[in-house]
Amino acid sequence: MSDTSPVAHISAQTPLLPAINAWRMFLNDQGRSPYTLKAFMSDLGLLASYFPPDRPLGAITTDDLIRYLDWMQNERGVPCSPKTLARRITSTKSFFRWLHQYGVLIVDPAERVPQRSVISPLPTILTEEETSAVLQAAEAHRHQEKPDARYYTLIYLVLATGIKKSECLSLHLNHIDLEAPDGPMVFIRYASPSNRYKERKIALPDDWIPAYQEYLAQYEPVDQLFPWSPRRLEYLLEDIGKEAGLVDKHLSFDMCRWTCAVQDFQSGMDPDRVRQKLGISKIQFREIHMKLRQLTGESAITDGED
Repeated sequence: MSDTSPVAHISAQTPLLPAINAWRMFLNDQGRSPYTLKAFMSDLGLLASYFPPDRPLGAITTDDLIRYLDWMQNERGVPCSPKTLARRITSTKSFFRWLHQYGVLIVDPAERVPQRSVISPLPTILTEEETSAVLQAAEAHRHQEKPDARYYTLIYLVLATGIKKSECLSLHLNHIDLEAPDGPMVFIRYASPSNRYKERKIALPDDWIPAYQEYLAQYEPVDQLFPWSPRRLEYLLEDIGKEAGLVDKHLSFDMCRWTCAVQDFQSGMDPDRVRQKLGISKIQFREIHMKLRQLTGESAITDGED
């Protein structure tokens, strides 16, 4: 095995901790986000704490891993939610799959460990009436004594495109193309190569453009489209939600994103186009597609679907 291999100094006789550290460096080189790395390392740190420090990788069996999961759930004494359990199983399986793929282990002991899938609760979305009320409240700021188009520009953009908060914060002025041949577009781009599949072009509504131009004139952003902190943008949405009379709902980026997806789905947009617009993988879309059907009153099961 060449010295450039991510597992060049690992063998079946290597203990868990050095192998986990090598996997961390591999994931970092692959451009994984700091949040993903932190979660994976926390999960595998717990795995390493369960086994004796000198237990070699090759001596860990499927039965060992199943006993470890039982210990984590029932004997450790620290509550483990279904969502956390599912993530820890995923981390464990990903780690051993990596060792197997690079030839460190002849057999993957985690391959036969059952995965636990967790379906999160249905998201809260805006009704058509609430969406109109939100946009009207944001529109009112454009016509007050000191006009402010920031609210409308931000909220209508998220409701129309379904982009995530992180994507909104990453937008730069050159990501907005009002002269595109097929109409105004916003480009969603990622710096990390591992996230390139999330990059996409999303059409912008024509009636968003006047507010956007007003916003540019009022705030004169230089590079970043919305040069404020994540919390400040969240406050803007919350303020408009209150002004719109939302009683039991707190307007958020996630609520706007899901509202956009539901509206597109209800309008008859092809599900794969909805998926592409949201910038998510086909695997991730399985659960989201099911939720979209539930939110729109359709059956959650389609004949022949995987």
